[in-house]
Amino acid sequence: MSTAKGFASRAIHHAYKPQDNEGALTPPLHLTSTFVFETAEAGGEMFAGERAGHIYSRISNPTLDLLERRIAELEGAEAGLALSSGMGAITATLWTLVAPGDEIIVDETLYGCTFAFMRHGLTKFGIKISHVDMTNPENLCAAISDKTRVVYFETPANPNMRLVDIERISEISHEAGATVVVDNTYATPYLTRPVEMGADIVLHSATKYLGGHGDVVAGLVVGNEEQISEIRLVGMKDMTGAVMAPFNALLIMRGLKTLALRMDRHCSSAQKVAEWLEDHPAVSKVHFPGLESFEQHGLATRQMTQPGGMIAFELEGGLEAGTGMMNALQMIQRAVSLGDAETLIQHPASMTHSTYTPEERAAHGISDGLVRLSVGLEDLDDILDDLKQAMPDVVVANAA
Repeated sequence: MSTAKGFASRAIHHAYKPQDNEGALTPPLHLTSTFVFETAEAGGEMFAGERAGHIYSRISNPTLDLLERRIAELEGAEAGLALSSGMGAITATLWTLVAPGDEIIVDETLYGCTFAFMRHGLTKFGIKISHVDMTNPENLCAAISDKTRVVYFETPANPNMRLVDIERISEISHEAGATVVVDNTYATPYLTRPVEMGADIVLHSATKYLGGHGDVVAGLVVGNEEQISEIRLVGMKDMTGAVMAPFNALLIMRGLKTLALRMDRHCSSAQKVAEWLEDHPAVSKVHFPGLESFEQHGLATRQMTQPGGMIAFELEGGLEAGTGMMNALQMIQRAVSLGDAETLIQHPASMTHSTYTPEERAAHGISDGLVRLSVGLEDLDDILDDLKQAMPDVVVANAA
């Protein structure tokens, strides 16, 4: 086992010894669906949970096991679980934690597919979904009850960047006996570690920053040993089958090796881009934790080591101006997802959050004119130059 202590070193070395794998510097890829038992008795003991070992790759696999150990280490958790997608991680977790008659309290803003799963999926099975503005923890105090099993939120939230005080919300939730589940996709464990602030379970769409190269779809969950074992054997194995392929696990581990370097670049470039946007006359509002004008800037500095690489902003001309600006971009790519090397831009109301009705978007703080920008790893001057050449068309259109 490596003695590495720093974040980047642990992301590269944790839980792997080349000497135990024929000296291979890169961990081996275990492309097998099933595993052989030494004896019939040994197989029975594994199925009974009396002996450690791999049985079938829908349950566990050595390649996935290494990734799970590594993400748990980086998040400061006891155990991890790899799944086929971020939504696989969310659905497997919640199907494990709740039953008909239970309540989940969620923040007002959620990723579109998460919102759809909760509001249009779980509610069909007798599970109550209650939305609370968790930017004010006192709102949770007023809403939580003995039927509340889970308190769920994203921070920063997709797409409007609102933050939730993880420590305070966890305190309130635990007093009521509820489990705190946090989607940490935007921040990654490099910027925020919710478990260390009191959260019980942390989720990731590893498709995004953890993978970092836009070539894999994957999800991760971390928590204590008991919770993760239950999600593995119930939510993943029996209820969703949302199993990550071994090759995808290898791609995520490749991404983790450069996570610290990439996040430093994403964050530093995003700060400069956000400052430029804030000063531009065509921009009416910028949502970015690193700006002093951001309403929750104080919480961001306490809870995040850096402000992240995601920006949301609105143009003076609303949706029409935003569409014109996006269509005028030449290097920046019009695409959903985030956390890739490429800078990506998209329109939440018509794309990632189209699962909300217009009324729901208005109620949950997602305006029709909001634009989401994932600042990539290109040269900063090239990112800014592309935005600059696209913006004048918006200003001229507004003036006309």
